[in-house]
Amino acid sequence: MENFDVVIIGAGASGLFCAAQAGYRGRKVLVLDHANKAGKKILMSGGGRCNFTNLDAAPKHFLSANPHFCISALKRYTPNDFVELVDRHGLEYVEKAPGQYFCQHSAKDLLNILLTECEWSGSEIRLDTSIKTIAKQEQGFHLLTSQGEIQCESLVVASGGLSIPTLGASGYGHQVAEQFGLKVLPRRASLVPITIQPTMKEKLSTLSGVSVEIEASANGMSFKEPMLFTHRGISGPAILQISNFWQPGDELQLNLLPDLDPEAHFKALRNDKPKRALETELNSLLPKRLVEVIKQDLPWMSKPMAELSNDNLAELIQYLTHFDVQPNGTEGYRTAEVTLGGIDTNEVSSKTFECNSVKGLYFIGEVLDVTGFLGGYNFQFAWSSGFAAGQFV
Repeated sequence: MENFDVVIIGAGASGLFCAAQAGYRGRKVLVLDHANKAGKKILMSGGGRCNFTNLDAAPKHFLSANPHFCISALKRYTPNDFVELVDRHGLEYVEKAPGQYFCQHSAKDLLNILLTECEWSGSEIRLDTSIKTIAKQEQGFHLLTSQGEIQCESLVVASGGLSIPTLGASGYGHQVAEQFGLKVLPRRASLVPITIQPTMKEKLSTLSGVSVEIEASANGMSFKEPMLFTHRGISGPAILQISNFWQPGDELQLNLLPDLDPEAHFKALRNDKPKRALETELNSLLPKRLVEVIKQDLPWMSKPMAELSNDNLAELIQYLTHFDVQPNGTEGYRTAEVTLGGIDTNEVSSKTFECNSVKGLYFIGEVLDVTGFLGGYNFQFAWSSGFAAGQFV
């Protein structure tokens, strides 16, 4: 039987960060993970370069049944605090979009910082270790693992969500919560590509790999970012963002001309350049392959502007601002970046992340019902929640 002050389940972003914080407080810490490598999701995120924070991280960028829950942690450990940490380690990073920081070279550089922090703090990491049972004891917890029995005073569940099962994701953290009688809210794939109906998929097949700036809207939310056509449907930042708000059966509006007042633009064009073909104008506004597809539905696009009636223009504007791809679902957890929903935050202290009803049991990171928008917000919540719990375990 081995004894530790703190056992953390999950060697991902929040778990590793929490381990370092607790270790620096002099706690004897063990991190357990069933995977054969730590930080697998860190390594693949952001195209292998990991969007590790967003300077604009604020409660408005997170979805939760309790929108106030994340405020305390985000205030106590801010994006600037994490940037200061990686600066001390000499991480080279770039700001791809305002406030969005990515590793300049590889996410491995960031993972190495976390592993170094764990090493410096004296925290131990054990991989290829599955947990068979967890039992509450008078003075903490007893774990039966594939590597033997372990006792600890504090148990931290940082096992993530259901996203990307090929990397080892599972619902284990939610099962632990349910074992101890905690409420787990409905979960679904989040920040995920949207699939489209077979006939439309065939029609748009020539567009795979084409990217276009759009405004995607659903259920009162809108995002103006690029959309990417894929061989399964649509993806890219705009689609991943709106997938948090759109569900099958809901209306999905895709505006292909988000920066134009199309009615004013095309009427002015008809007056100023009557001989210009509409198709030529669209080729200057949209990718050529996309214009070819639009032409299948609007064959009169080859006409000069002067020959287009107001009804033609109205049809064109409706088509371009409500581009219908016939969405039918999402790619699910297989490619989702995170999991929406999870352990009800009312079960957990927003200050310490300790379970209200089970002393010594903590939940941090994605396993909780806190989901950030695309852009580094989910990693920032991992650091903030890991830091907060690390001060108390």
